[in-house]
Amino acid sequence: MSREIVTHINGIAIYSNYIQNLPSNPKLKDWSKKLRKAGNYPEVVFWKQVNRKQFHGIDFDRQRIIGNYIVDFYVKSLGLVVEIDGTVHNGAEKYDERRDAFLVSLGLKVYRISFYSVLHDLDNVMLNLEKHIIQYYSP
Repeated sequence: MSREIVTHINGIAIYSNYIQNLPSNPKLKDWSKKLRKAGNYPEVVFWKQVNRKQFHGIDFDRQRIIGNYIVDFYVKSLGLVVEIDGTVHNGAEKYDERRDAFLVSLGLKVYRISFYSVLHDLDNVMLNLEKHIIQYYSP
């Protein structure tokens, strides 16, 4: 089976890892919309970097429902979840572990970024995201 090339990063081909038929709880739709509209500041800062395929032509979704969870960002073509960890994650390590295990069980990859890094070291956040994508989605 040949995989589709999604984009190139620094001349390196990035291949699709599209996961079909992801579960989605429709009861979370309104909550997902509210989260998108409210937009916490670090997520908005990150979104401005990736919105409208600005990041290497890759399409990111915001506040996407997967199963009984709402993920911060989702790249459908890569099967990649990007989470921005803020203070809400403090003390929620067990919840995050269960959530990550569920997402990984679906074949997804989860990439976590600290809110502090987004606000204070955005260039390196984007560079490290490039490196992560190259590591996991190139030949």
